[in-house]
Amino acid sequence: MTNQNIFNQINKLFADSCIKIFNESIEQYHKTDNVDAPVNNPYLAPDIEHYLYLKNWIDTVQWHLEDIIRNPDIDPVEALQIKRRIDKSNQDRTDLVELIDSYFLDKFKDVNKLTDATVNTESPAWAIDRLSILALKIYHMYLETTRTGTSKEHAEACNRKLKILKEQQTDLSVAINRLLDDIAAGRKYMKTYKQMKMYNDPDLNPELYNKK
Repeated sequence: MTNQNIFNQINKLFADSCIKIFNESIEQYHKTDNVDAPVNNPYLAPDIEHYLYLKNWIDTVQWHLEDIIRNPDIDPVEALQIKRRIDKSNQDRTDLVELIDSYFLDKFKDVNKLTDATVNTESPAWAIDRLSILALKIYHMYLETTRTGTSKEHAEACNRKLKILKEQQTDLSVAINRLLDDIAAGRKYMKTYKQMKMYNDPDLNPELYNKK
């Protein structure tokens, strides 16, 4: 199989497909706007769409948990429970990013690298992680542009920010699609590293292993 055929299998506009899936997830979440709502993933595992949807759902729930925990009147016990939940969410998010990178590693495993091929500063999945967060920023910034009871200045400021966020989304989408094209063509190659988070590991966090 040629390098180009490998890329065609993935989709020349992969980032655009990601945005569509992320927006579906965000819209579905906001039908209830409940951090405890069960995920209703319309895509089946092990298809990559399933994991992209799940990735954004985790991001969306965590977005709202981060809002809740910043309530100055929140009960301290509830705040600690939410903080622990956010910690787990961060680990789930990292695990999914690494799973998505595994998908790309498998897809690109037969690519013939050029002799001057270089590694990118981040893997495709970590760039897609940023694209997921951007979709959330755009959704919520748009809500701020239409929120009632705010000043004209607030709406104008949020519209300016929304325009920048959309530009950033476009630029990042182009960069991701180009990165995938470069990897498929052998101009770049993937190199992934496990995040090796220490604070969740009972063998690496002194606050945990000293309690044993």
